[in-house]
Amino acid sequence: MTSEIGINPAQLDSDPVLLRDAFFQLGARSLLGLKGAREWGGVQLPREVFFQFQETVARYSGALAFLQTQHQSAVSKLASCPNQDLKERFLADATQGKTGLGVGFSQLRRSGSPLVKAIPVEGGYQVSGEVPWVTGYGCFQFFILGAVLPDQHVIFGLLPFSDRRQDSGGSLTVSQPMELAAMRSTNTVKVHLDNWFMADSEVLDLKPADWIHQSDRHNALNHSFFALGCARAGLDVVHRATDQADTSTSIGATWDALDQQLTHCREAIYQAQYQVGIKEPEEGLGDRLRFRAEAIDLAVRCAHAAVVVSRGAANALSHPAQRIYREALAFSVFGQTTAVMDATLAQIIKSSR
Repeated sequence: MTSEIGINPAQLDSDPVLLRDAFFQLGARSLLGLKGAREWGGVQLPREVFFQFQETVARYSGALAFLQTQHQSAVSKLASCPNQDLKERFLADATQGKTGLGVGFSQLRRSGSPLVKAIPVEGGYQVSGEVPWVTGYGCFQFFILGAVLPDQHVIFGLLPFSDRRQDSGGSLTVSQPMELAAMRSTNTVKVHLDNWFMADSEVLDLKPADWIHQSDRHNALNHSFFALGCARAGLDVVHRATDQADTSTSIGATWDALDQQLTHCREAIYQAQYQVGIKEPEEGLGDRLRFRAEAIDLAVRCAHAAVVVSRGAANALSHPAQRIYREALAFSVFGQTTAVMDATLAQIIKSSR
């Protein structure tokens, strides 16, 4: 993929402008509407092929993988919504990356008082609160917001991704990009909404109160493919070290052992993901969580091996092993639920025995 995009992954990790250019290059190759319907210019890839793509991008660059998956998720959600007008206005350009779409509804996983609330008013909804995590500022023009209604249903709407003030007094304010340890170039921000009016025409869909929890159970393996790609990236560094003249024989043995473990884990994940489409969501959930935890564990161990074989050079921020190790830490918690955290901790204990 480096030859296709033509930008060093280390640069993508630190430069938002270059990362945006890489995102546009994916769009030019029709790779940003992979889950979108063909009638809107999407590719509508089979699930297995789409996950292979996610794995490949994560192997090349965690920052690009994370940025594009926000957009792919937004395109998929927009394509499946009943608002025909929104689809006609945005989908064709979104599938080509000409219009970038982010997502802002991970806060729905949090317990307690909703962070973003929507109150029905004439012609739409009045929205207030803070979205704690929206990725792609400066690259995406809009984002899909998830807000909680008084009856606890969740409403989704398409909002502009820039500072705005409405004539009615409503405001949308974007924070400065967060100081993240990994993938800082993705420009992840907070969005504060104060009595923002979201018109009925901007509403995508209405979902039950537990929608995100149902989705998390059904899609428990989805983030595993980033961990698999990250693990393979770590092993790429280890493999290159075997070509050095003064290489220890243990490096080759380490690569062999981790490669075998990664291959087995990958096969188990793809098989389990295939079963998701033909079984009830709760069936096999325990196994899916365990496989995801194994993928996370492997990403961290393979990245750590990459650091070790790279020796002192791995301390440089620009070194591939340093970047991959930070990406492994980030992929450990992306899309994390309590169930995923429990499975990850159980895997850590298992690996330490």
